[in-house]
Amino acid sequence: MQWEIVIGIETHAQLTTESKIFSGASTAFGAEPNSQASAVDLALPGTLPVLNRGAVERAIRFGVAIGAQVAERSIFARKNYFYPDLPKGYQISQYESPVVQGGAVTFVVQPEAGDAYIKTVKLTRAHLEEDAGKSLHEDIGADGMSGIDLNRAGVPLLEIVSEPELRSAAEAVAYAKAMHALVIWLDVCDGNMQEGSFRCDANVSVRPAGESKLGTRCEIKNLNSFRFLERAIEFEARRQIELIEDGGIVVQETRLYDAERDETRPMRSKEDAMDYRYFPDPDLLPVAIAGEWIEQVRRSLPELPAAMRERFVRDYGLPMVDAQTLTASRELAQYYEALAAQVADKKVAANWVMGELAARLNDSGLPVQQAPVSAAQLAQLVARVQDGTISNKIAKEVFAALWQKQGASADAIIEARGLRQISDESEIEKIVEDVLTANSRSVDEYRAGKEKAFNALVGQAMKATRGKANPQQVNDILRRRLAK
Repeated sequence: MQWEIVIGIETHAQLTTESKIFSGASTAFGAEPNSQASAVDLALPGTLPVLNRGAVERAIRFGVAIGAQVAERSIFARKNYFYPDLPKGYQISQYESPVVQGGAVTFVVQPEAGDAYIKTVKLTRAHLEEDAGKSLHEDIGADGMSGIDLNRAGVPLLEIVSEPELRSAAEAVAYAKAMHALVIWLDVCDGNMQEGSFRCDANVSVRPAGESKLGTRCEIKNLNSFRFLERAIEFEARRQIELIEDGGIVVQETRLYDAERDETRPMRSKEDAMDYRYFPDPDLLPVAIAGEWIEQVRRSLPELPAAMRERFVRDYGLPMVDAQTLTASRELAQYYEALAAQVADKKVAANWVMGELAARLNDSGLPVQQAPVSAAQLAQLVARVQDGTISNKIAKEVFAALWQKQGASADAIIEARGLRQISDESEIEKIVEDVLTANSRSVDEYRAGKEKAFNALVGQAMKATRGKANPQQVNDILRRRLAK
């Protein structure tokens, strides 16, 4: 039997406010346990929550960016169940009237096998809520002791809920990456997955191919890496399929992903909305959002990733996959645009940003805004390749030198190291003649029909010139000499 995987993603994005959603306590990461828990966070008698306007503004920003309806009136509710790390014993969230309703996200999916394609996923809602604290079970003191750190209690979250329209782990990861890039782009969330600022829950179910009715879902909680998200979904889908094919029944439950064992395991039976006993929070008035505020936020938005991708494809002639990569962050897109403005071939500019620059940034752990090589420096280097001063191979050597010598120029490095490309035909003719004389066996193999021997001869010629000979001239002269 053929099976179809159905996935919906719930994303928890910590908002970039300096204070918590209902108190003035700091949201800074890494403080000593319980040093950033105010009387409101501790739910001490007589305290009342006060809504953070900045959190609402960020929710509006997100809603406008995804083309959603921003509710003119939304309500906070109390979500009741046992939280060991929320002193109130309930979470303040939104249920019936969320601040953001609907909307959609469009992104590029690049499966391991097959061509890339564009997918649009509709969103159900995005609502504001407070985060819980954290239970600590290690390094507390005596064996068996646990502790509670309430620094995160009350940190503002935007929970973004997709429709169950994802059909593979690859699509789920592409969606999560697009969402991650978007919230950072909008300055809604810093996206730091290691600190828990951005995390996903995956609702996974399976059904026979062609069936319209949804299967029983299981929710995999708190996935804080794209790799874990992919592995968890793949395992859970296999588990459910094997269970059904063996005559079993999938039970709705919440599960955790164990990265060491690469498996999901039960955490608790999954609650439905009725189990949470939602009711409007009597301490918080409904949130009224004027149309003028929404329009003000709309006017303040930067160019969005989807619009920029389309512009890169239309104006620069880039493939959509390249445009997706280059708009992974606003800073990367700005670097590329600065480079493209100075380089005639926009695809060549894209290749340098996605190739050498991206590799160096990854190896050094630097964000693009801290790259030692500026767009202007890289543009000069690309120009020297295009005017024949150096080869592509030598250009990579110059780029490495630029990375180490901040403030240097490509021209200065080329001159100081004597890296100018050899383009004098008589000089290359002599080098080729020496290579043919010293490699008579390769010459015989090529004339016997072995094309690989030609590549070996090219390699010897380039080695003899330390990579400075014009590769096209070497190829042309070799072909001409071997044809005699």
